[in-house]
Amino acid sequence: MDYYILSYSHKNTDIALREKLALDTKNKNTKKLLLELVENKFIEEAVILSTCNRIEFILSVHNPQKAEEFLFAKLCDYSGISEDSLKKHADSYDNIAAIHHLFSVASSLDSLVVGETQISGQLKNAFKFSYDLGCCSLSLSRAIHFAFRCAASVRNSTNISQNSVSVASTAVVKAREVFGNLKGQKVLVVGAGEMSSLCVKHLVNHEVQIILLNRDIENAERLRKEVLQNSPKANIEVLSFRNLGVLINQLPLVFTATGAPHTIITQDMVEKKEISRYWFDLAVPRDIDQIHDEKIHIFAVDDLQDIVKKNLALREEQAKVAYGIVGRCTQEFFAWLQTLNVEPLIKAIRQQAKDSSLKELQKGIAKGYLPKEYEKNIEKTLHNAFNTFLHQLTINLKSVANTSKGDGIIESLRFLFEENTETIMVEKYKCEYSDNKPLKED
Repeated sequence: MDYYILSYSHKNTDIALREKLALDTKNKNTKKLLLELVENKFIEEAVILSTCNRIEFILSVHNPQKAEEFLFAKLCDYSGISEDSLKKHADSYDNIAAIHHLFSVASSLDSLVVGETQISGQLKNAFKFSYDLGCCSLSLSRAIHFAFRCAASVRNSTNISQNSVSVASTAVVKAREVFGNLKGQKVLVVGAGEMSSLCVKHLVNHEVQIILLNRDIENAERLRKEVLQNSPKANIEVLSFRNLGVLINQLPLVFTATGAPHTIITQDMVEKKEISRYWFDLAVPRDIDQIHDEKIHIFAVDDLQDIVKKNLALREEQAKVAYGIVGRCTQEFFAWLQTLNVEPLIKAIRQQAKDSSLKELQKGIAKGYLPKEYEKNIEKTLHNAFNTFLHQLTINLKSVANTSKGDGIIESLRFLFEENTETIMVEKYKCEYSDNKPLKED
């Protein structure tokens, strides 16, 4: 079994290509593609991580080359992009490189905004979605859970996530640069999902007046109540989505981040106004169509690079430390996988039983409890006794070795029978989801 990742991100693709490849958990094609991937004989497990800045195909495969060929063909059918173009823009990783990349992504070192904290939750959601479909089992579960552990180490050992900047907060910072002071400004936020929620929370800190729109008004009300619980003085008004056309022509500042599969603001909705308007489109696919109006300034995800670059410069030293942690975690992961081989453990347990028996036998002879002339016969009897005692343990251990519960059993036995064993690794790499639900067994 090999680990394999095919990656499209802000580093190698523009937003137009990422829009065509977008496969978040709300997209019905995501489920279809995941199931088709694991039905292929060369692919064992699959997780698709799709955010505004990246699409990662995280696979456990039997043949990386064959799996890649099948994946490219499927992506070509899904997106309408030629295979040549897909291959030209893709970054691919296998085994050690794949795990290092996964850990870097989970630790937010590969993000548009280094240190942002959204990616961990997005990876958990992607893992849960795949797991619930039966597309993710033991191999990827181990890797992804260990990735969460690596991300926690990075957060705890560096300042890289302190005052972290998400794409949403970067947009708010850009708006503040434009207006100088946002206090009292009336702002339109469209959408009630994760990105819009972050926008609202950051805007509240600037004491703005927020008008919140969403197709499902109940979700908008739910977001309003959630924000008010933590910020009782927040000024948030929820209006019907039908007001969108009127409000975009009245307010100078708009943030939009819906999950719509098509644009929701088009040229025919725009009225000529003397005021300058600043629209931040944080959705992928984009919410705002091409607008021809010199008074309207539109910022998409990729347009926030300047602020991000400043952020990267400030965090460069911390990133070096973080990459060191990622490197060590990658080595630890593969070293840990090797320890899950039950044969050396069984051999070690049997050797301990043998050594203990012979030690006590020699004590008995030395003290005169046992006659020296019976040494070989007693040794043979003891050997048969511990073989009989360990027979069922050996059978049971081999039977669970390649199941999800096998990791915990092997780690427990290693802890009990081997010296200098650190804290059980299976406890270290658990994520919140696996605490509540057992992993699927092979």
